[in-house]
Amino acid sequence: MAERAQQAAGGGVRADPRGVLRQGRAFLDLFWDIAKPEQEVRLAATENLLRHLRDGGKDEELKYALKRLVEGLGATREAARPGFSLALAQVLQAFEEIPIFSVLEQIKEKHNLEKVKKKLVRNAAFGNFFGVMALFQSGRLVKDQKALLESIQLLQQLAHYQAHLKDLPSKTIVDILSEVPEIVFEEVLFGVLQADLTSAFKSPENLHLLLVGIQKFPGVLKPKKLKKLFGSPTIVNEENIPQLVELLQTAAKSEKKDKKLPSVSFDLLQVSLTEGTFELFWKEAVENGLFKEKSGPVSYMCYRLLGSALPLLSLDQLQIVLKGKVMQLYGEHVVTTQLPDRFKFAPEMEAYVDAFLNSCDDPERQLAVMIGFSTLTNQGYPVVPSIWRVVRHLQPVALQKYIDWLKDMFLRPDLGCCLDFSTSRQKQNPENVNKTQHKIARLRKWIIHRLMSIVESPVKKEEDLVMDISRFCFFHAFFETKKKTSQIPETNALISEPLDEQAHSLAANYFFGLLQTLNTLSVLGDTAEAAALREKHIHGVTADGKLWIFLLVEYANKLLSSEKYVKAVKPFTKEQRDAWERTLQSVKNLQKKDNKADSAKIFAFQQFLLLMAIHLFKNPSETMDLLSDLLNCTERAFSKEPKKKKTENTEPGWVEVIVEILLSLLAQPSLLIRRISKSVFGRICPNLTKKGLQLILDVLDPYQDQDEESAVVVMEESDKKFKSAQDTDDEESEDSSDDNDSEEENDSGDEEKNEEVDEDFRSQLMNVLKAQNVLGEDESDEDLDDEAMMALDKNISALFAEQQKRIQAKKDERDRIRKEKILRRDFKIKVLDLIEVFLSKQPENPLVFDIIEPLLQVIEQCMSSDSDKQEVDFLQKTALIFTNSLCRAKQYCKRVEALQDDLHAFVERLVKKACKHTDSSVALYYFSASLYLLKVLKGNVSEKSPAPVSVPKKQKNTIPQACQVLSTGCLDLERVTAIYQQALTQFLTKRNSSLTSSMFLDLFTRFPIMCKPLVDILVKSITAGARQHQQAQACLLLQKVLPLRELKLSMTEEEWEELMRESISQVTESLKTVNEFRMKAEKEKVAKSLELLNFLLKTVTQQKLHVELTKLDKVLVALNQEGIRKSARLDSLYWNAMRWLNHTKPKKEKTANKPAQGAEPLKRKKKGFLPETKKRKNRKKVVQENGVAPVGSEDGEPAAPEEQALGTESPKQKQGLVPGSKKRKNRNGGVSENGVAAAGSRGEAVNGGDAVVDKKKKKKRNRKRKGDAGNKAEQVPAAKKAKGSASQETLQKQGKAKKKRKEKKAPALQE
Repeated sequence: MAERAQQAAGGGVRADPRGVLRQGRAFLDLFWDIAKPEQEVRLAATENLLRHLRDGGKDEELKYALKRLVEGLGATREAARPGFSLALAQVLQAFEEIPIFSVLEQIKEKHNLEKVKKKLVRNAAFGNFFGVMALFQSGRLVKDQKALLESIQLLQQLAHYQAHLKDLPSKTIVDILSEVPEIVFEEVLFGVLQADLTSAFKSPENLHLLLVGIQKFPGVLKPKKLKKLFGSPTIVNEENIPQLVELLQTAAKSEKKDKKLPSVSFDLLQVSLTEGTFELFWKEAVENGLFKEKSGPVSYMCYRLLGSALPLLSLDQLQIVLKGKVMQLYGEHVVTTQLPDRFKFAPEMEAYVDAFLNSCDDPERQLAVMIGFSTLTNQGYPVVPSIWRVVRHLQPVALQKYIDWLKDMFLRPDLGCCLDFSTSRQKQNPENVNKTQHKIARLRKWIIHRLMSIVESPVKKEEDLVMDISRFCFFHAFFETKKKTSQIPETNALISEPLDEQAHSLAANYFFGLLQTLNTLSVLGDTAEAAALREKHIHGVTADGKLWIFLLVEYANKLLSSEKYVKAVKPFTKEQRDAWERTLQSVKNLQKKDNKADSAKIFAFQQFLLLMAIHLFKNPSETMDLLSDLLNCTERAFSKEPKKKKTENTEPGWVEVIVEILLSLLAQPSLLIRRISKSVFGRICPNLTKKGLQLILDVLDPYQDQDEESAVVVMEESDKKFKSAQDTDDEESEDSSDDNDSEEENDSGDEEKNEEVDEDFRSQLMNVLKAQNVLGEDESDEDLDDEAMMALDKNISALFAEQQKRIQAKKDERDRIRKEKILRRDFKIKVLDLIEVFLSKQPENPLVFDIIEPLLQVIEQCMSSDSDKQEVDFLQKTALIFTNSLCRAKQYCKRVEALQDDLHAFVERLVKKACKHTDSSVALYYFSASLYLLKVLKGNVSEKSPAPVSVPKKQKNTIPQACQVLSTGCLDLERVTAIYQQALTQFLTKRNSSLTSSMFLDLFTRFPIMCKPLVDILVKSITAGARQHQQAQACLLLQKVLPLRELKLSMTEEEWEELMRESISQVTESLKTVNEFRMKAEKEKVAKSLELLNFLLKTVTQQKLHVELTKLDKVLVALNQEGIRKSARLDSLYWNAMRWLNHTKPKKEKTANKPAQGAEPLKRKKKGFLPETKKRKNRKKVVQENGVAPVGSEDGEPAAPEEQALGTESPKQKQGLVPGSKKRKNRNGGVSENGVAAAGSRGEAVNGGDAVVDKKKKKKRNRKRKGDAGNKAEQVPAAKKAKGSASQETLQKQGKAKKKRKEKKAPALQE
């Protein structure tokens, strides 16, 4: 093995390519695959090459492999070079006996930079480079000192070819040094690299080499050695700062395209930390040096250097970096790059901080970084987002300290510790630049949202921490401190800057956003109880099962009872305090109830009461009425004598009251209220009454006029009042707001221009002008004096001012109507949530039937209304609820005995509306609703239900499920049959019908019991359809219905055979009327008829039914027209049907063009012409055992089958009894038949057992003919013979094909 390897590596021994070539192409193809651009192919080829060489590869193959791999290192294709380099590295690693130095000599000899031509210098340079890379990647280069020294020298030589290799050689030297031991570096490489180390400050590559050497070999490159090299014992000092800045700038610009941190800058940072000169490096080199030149690549390098330095710095060094100039410039970059087309570095910086917090175990350093980025502010507002996700990596100690710092900054804002800045545009607006109150307000806004987002973030937290943040937000939203007390921790910290009304309102909005987060918060803690609740997907409760909102209400009650220490921002009145007390008492009473049957209702009322109670602090006047109604409703809902109150017609039930309250709350733009309303309704919907449901449906009624006292009210301050907390984060969008204002002004100007001239205004203006004699009625030449002109100007200005007010009033009215329409539609979208909840929670409730028509009315109205986005969303949501939650629901009402007549009438009404509608998309929903009712009626069992469909005895015995499949339940089959018969008749006889075939196809597949009553209409409509399109649809539906197993189960054998007979008869009559194939509808009709006919003939043949096919045979033969042959689909369907009648498609005659081309060489007799007697004959002949000539077709041509479509051959063709059943790869192959095809029989196949067809054999180019060609040629049919002896036929038709031969002279010569 060693000898073989040494011989392979020897440069003087040449591989024998012929010996390798004799082994086959499998080995050689591996080298082609190694050069392919696909990485997977290259890797697979490398593995196969190693396997081949290991598993007994010969010496010649190993020599050849090394030669090919070395040659491939300098390939022209870029993808080939790394492929050959990797393969060579793997071979050297696998065969350690191969000397590394000899391979290096081969590389240098093959890719000699001195002898190579000028055009191939690039390839030679890359060949040497990838060769050294292969040696290094093999892992053996470091072990061979001689090869290592030669490789380093070669890389130094390649460094001069920067135009081709750039900095790849220097980077490779650095990589090699990182693997070299210190002794080898000192003894072997230091002398070679000493020149590069001495000139370290001349290029970034040399500096990088020196920095890596200092870190890797500190024992060699000591301060004394460094002083000898370039006169300084340290790298980072005041003398070297200018040179270092210049080199870093060069490195930053070189990495501009890669968008990554240059390695030299990061190594320089590490060396400065080692030397203890980090502060000097950061302040002088980075902040005061690099930022002098305002360059994008340099700035981004500094930002990346800041992010990369975080894990390396101590606590004091972090303070220096996070309060420096780089952080401030980074903040300005974040604020000024808000436009979408600007490069944003913020995501990259977030990744740096996220990685640091994830890997850091020191809570103090984590806290320092979080505070440092939180105090980077723009006019008081921190640059980092308030929902910064890096907080998820904080340790519990650091998280608690960070929350305490946030709360302390909220209470006592310290703007002095913030690294605050203002952009150049903000400095131009001096109003808010130096206002401390403005900055404090912005800072507090960010902090309160930051606290709320911590609760929402996936960081590991305890219940006490969440409750602490919730209490803090609630207290400062609605209360103020009067006196400190240990019972209320929030009173211990006094506020340095009191909160104004706007701050309290902002905190209140954020608190309700926090309440929404708590409502959807999963259970916290590591206890078994918490894990069990999480498995049940229970949200909004603590580990002991208490609602978060209940804990906050208890805290609020504690604050209200501590009037000595705290006071409310908006104190409660006596009525409001009484309502508060009643609410808490009701909640306590509900908690004492242990009735498991009403547990859902109890939980719903608790949640609802607590929500209303907490809303007393935000909108006390609006909440009082709702809360009083809810309290009364709670007492009635859990009263011990509810039956007496049901008799009172004047007072609505408690469910109706709850529904009204929910609807009034849904009108408010609050996600919390919307979700809690949805949750409450889901728990009380089992108690929903018809009146309560009607209240919801009245909101969705598109034809009901909206009253003035509607829940949807448009107010002037609606945008400001209902602005959510999340939408108030970004106040830096002043530019966009200015643009919007200008756009609104332009729009208003356009509206004024387009405003129609008011005739009243025109008449008033004319009267003013007439009063001053301005219109020239008096023919005097005297002009108006100054007083008259002043009076005229005053009157005209007053008139135009009044007109402008009227125009503005009209615009305001239109705007109010538009906003009210938007809010009303948004309200309806929210109400749809209640419908969806009811359908999902109560699918078996009979009230579901009352929802069908209102939803259909909404869909119908939306289809004909405006097509704006909100209307489309409303329509889509309604349609999805109707389709998925209603029509496709797996569960449905099982108690419809008392509603049978109503439901049957409902089905009839829905089907009639579907028939009368003009829009087929709307009719589809009506038809789907009728099918849903059919499913309900069929799935219910009644004692007085109609008798099930009779099933034959034989089928009852063979299929036990037959009775179950064809059961009718509560369905009145006769009544329903009449309904759908009328609809189907209208669809097939009316020229313009909104019904579609997919509707009835859905009916037949979902309810096969309807097939037998309706199949007769389909059969008759094949000929009785209104138009050809309807006739085609009848064929399509019949083709889909007949294969259904349930249809055959419901019929006797005689009925089934009669159905087949009648269907074939109708199709025959339909095809009789076909004359031409001009119109698309006629082609569609013929195609559907032939598809149906194929199924019918297949069924008749397989089941051996007695059906007369003589008439059909004649009609099909007469149908063979030019129109069918032009369409490939019709032609295929036609001949598929003809095969069932034992007809084969006649073979097409060859045109005279090809024989003419074959005959032309006979006449010219060019050089190399092969005589006719020497030509190979066609081997694909059909041998006849009895010697009977084949039966020809009507025009005298021999019959030949068409290549059949998959699955269309008849059973007798499959058994080999019918001619033409043999499948052929050659489409021009002929068929010989013994006997005449049955024309006029009853459709039974001809026994063609006398004909035997030999198997086909593939042609081979270099194979000689065997046997007597003349004897075999006599047995070939006419069509087959014409192919073999084309020249004889050409000579007979030479006169007619003379012109075509001249036109196609060139193709004939080539052939």
